[in-house]
Amino acid sequence: MPWLIPDAHTQAVEAAREIVLRRLDRSAAPRAALDELLERKEVDSRVASEVLDRLEAAGVIDDTAYAARLARTRFAEKGAARRAIAEELRRKGLGESDVAQALDQISAEDEDSAALALARKKLSATGHLPWEVRRRRTAAVLGRKGYSRDVTMRAITAAHAEESE
Repeated sequence: MPWLIPDAHTQAVEAAREIVLRRLDRSAAPRAALDELLERKEVDSRVASEVLDRLEAAGVIDDTAYAARLARTRFAEKGAARRAIAEELRRKGLGESDVAQALDQISAEDEDSAALALARKKLSATGHLPWEVRRRRTAAVLGRKGYSRDVTMRAITAAHAEESE
């Protein structure tokens, strides 16, 4: 029965779909990363687009949800600032609209309170050192997390004032 034997295009689509689904079994990924994976596996670009379009239409690939989840996780678990999260999302190939929607869930007040918590933690851990060293190290930690200079200085000032009381 020759009509039951899949043609070359159908076989290529199924192989690409398997590659993507195996990757998504491990963890969620944005469309750009999956496209890059298929490119590395030398899948034809038309086949890759077809597979990714189908999976996106089915809701298996959702860049907006991925960006929102990653932003929440990075902020809650690592204390990363919106700027650092935005940079990571862009590096992962997400569009500006997905990045903006993901960052909308983190307010300036949330960012300020997270910076203050990080500043408190670092200042308490370096209590035995001179003030200038403590301030410099705390500013470095907050800078690596992506906080702006203004947010960093406000957090250090507030944490130091609490500590002095």
